[in-house]
Amino acid sequence: MGTSLRRQDYTQAARRALQDALWHNSISLAELYGKDKEDMQITVEIGVQQPDRVDTDALRDIFPYGQLTFVVAFGGLDVARPDGLPTVIANVALSVALELGA
Repeated sequence: MGTSLRRQDYTQAARRALQDALWHNSISLAELYGKDKEDMQITVEIGVQQPDRVDTDALRDIFPYGQLTFVVAFGGLDVARPDGLPTVIANVALSVALELGA
């Protein structure tokens, strides 16, 4: 989960959620199977109240390797504030796959 407290920046909220997810987990699947890290297929799912306001190109630099696919959907939460501008909350999920072949 990531937030944008004051700017209603959906991309920044998604960035914070992705950084949190990566900092709490290690993506080392490829090394376990003797593959190159670049071979990993990483699907990034992002849920926010306004999916069209997420710039996925601006999020690619978070990942040091892997083949990225972004899916942005309606989700997350906009929390109302007294000044009328909501706090934006983004939720993310990462799925990692590796083609092992025969």
